[in-house]
Parts: sequence; C-alpha cells; structure tokens
Amino acid sequence: MINIGILGLGRIGRIHLENLSTRIEGVRVLAAMNPSEEGRKFAQKFNVPLITSNADDVINHPDIDAVLICTSTNVHADYLIKVARAGKAIFCEKPLDLSLQKVRETLSVVKQSGVPLMLAFNQRLDPNFQEVKQALLKGRIGKLRSIHIISRDPGPPPIPYIKASGGLFLDMTIHDFDMARYLVGDEVKEVFARGHNLVDPEIGKAGDIDSAYVMLTFNNDVTVVIENCRHASYGYDQRLEVFGSEGMMKAENPLKTTNWVMDKEGVHLSRNLDFFIDRYAESYRLEMKVFIESLEQKIPMPITGEDGLSAMLIALAANISVKENRVVKIEELLG
Repeated sequence: MINIGILGLGRIGRIHLENLSTRIEGVRVLAAMNPSEEGRKFAQKFNVPLITSNADDVINHPDIDAVLICTSTNVHADYLIKVARAGKAIFCEKPLDLSLQKVRETLSVVKQSGVPLMLAFNQRLDPNFQEVKQALLKGRIGKLRSIHIISRDPGPPPIPYIKASGGLFLDMTIHDFDMARYLVGDEVKEVFARGHNLVDPEIGKAGDIDSAYVMLTFNNDVTVVIENCRHASYGYDQRLEVFGSEGMMKAENPLKTTNWVMDKEGVHLSRNLDFFIDRYAESYRLEMKVFIESLEQKIPMPITGEDGLSAMLIALAANISVKENRVVKIEELLG
C-alpha cells in the first residue's frame, strides 16, 4: 500500500484526491493540506485522516511515501525541495517554477536526494494521443515528417491568473511543446513563434498574448506547427495530426455525445466538451495510475523533471522569438 500526501486542494488537487480515493488500487491518502477551509472541507468527504493548513505536517509525516504538489506555481519548487530532502517520492504539477535557474537548482536537489519525480504532463496519457504515439512507434505511418497540433480554450482565464501564469507559452503551450517532444522522440533545435492579442485587449495590457503560432524544428528535421488561442466559441479544441511517408493519422476532439442529426440543412454533430477537466478526465486518472505503478514496481517515472525543463526551454525560446521576430536556437539558452 502506497501512502500519499497532497499539497493543495484546488481544482487539480481535488481531481487527484478523488481519483486516488475511489479509482486507484493499492493507495491511500493519509494527509492533505490546503490554505483555505473550502479545500479542507473537500478532503473530509474522502475521510482523509490528517487535514491541515500546514504543508510541513504532510511533508514530515512519517508514514507518507509520496507527496503530490498541486499548489500554485510560485511555491512548487520550494515544496519540491522540502519533499525531496524528506526522502519522499514526488508528483508535481507543471511548471516546476517560472525561473529557469530555479528549475535547474531544484532538479539538482532532486537528483542529489535520489527520490523519484514525475511531472504532470497529463496529456501524454490521453488514450487518443497514446494511440497516435503507439502508431508512430510501430511505424504505421512510415517515417515521420511533420505534426500539426491545435490547442484552443473555450475562454481565457481571469486577468489575475494571466498575470501570474508566466505567459501563454509557459502556461498553455507548454503542454503542446511536451507533446511535440513526446511524439517526435527527439529534441527541438530551433523555434520560431508569432503572438498576437486577438481575444481580449486586457490580456495585452497584462503583458501577455492570447493567440500564438509556433514552428518547432527538431534535430531530425521533423517540423511541428502549433496553434494556440485563449478562446474558441465552440468549446474546448484539442487536436493533432501526424504525417509520414506511409500516411497520416489524426486525433480529433471527443464530443459531448455520439448523437448526430441528418436533415435538409445537412449533418449536425454534438458540441465539443466544455473544458480541460472534461476533455482530460481519463488522462488524470491514468497519470495517477502510472505514478503509483512506477512506485510499486520501482521503475523510472514516465515523465521526468528533465522533460519539464526541456519544455520550458522551448517556451522561453518562443517568448524570445515573438519579441525579437527571429528564429531562436535552443542552444542559446543552454549556457
């Protein structure tokens, strides 16, 4: 039995708590921390033995084997260092931090501590995207040539969130950067990006963009094109297409229902799902499942802190590309 502690019971922390308590075998949640009473009340529904507002109560709990860090980004690295030095396994929501130097320092502490760390790029576990990955591994579409990834949210987050998020590339596109690396199976060498404010001028006033277009060139010369937007009137839009020497494969959006209507005006399908919680519900369960299985079997984590660092480097290069209107080589950020 793997004993878990959770730091943070906001939207993501609650998802993980519920999955661990009701849908994952071989695990029990012994402690949960949240600053607000609302989050602590949620933990009571699942009979968590220790519910606290003090993170140290969870980190230093003698019976806890692993800690989930689901707090706001600004304290991820500090908690991660504390948990690593306490000798416990770690699952951390992305990003580790908004500072490249802090991420590198944190990963160094984790390495020195020798504890397992899994980073929460949950989209890798989505069954649709997993099928694409397996098709690539089996050579079903031949030699990979290019990938097109589309990620559009149904609406932008609040402006206070925008200001603290690190920007579109570090907050939203970073999932697509990780997916690109995962599918290509190689590292990015060059980034070219364009960004605009097409959704809300207040986002621009907050120092961010809401629409972006990014081209990644990998060491093996595969090209990935990514489109992002903070608003799509038709719901959550997450799709990708891979193209190779023997064909192509698409992962389309799941819809609210499988029903459709045919009439004199044409064929009508159901609406897209509303948001990422609906779209990726199964991936959240599966990432907890593989995290626990990796601990039980004592095997390497499938998504590492180094994966997070690589995706962050791409995001930072994209920011530079937008500001300076040029191709940015990843090696520029490796000094």
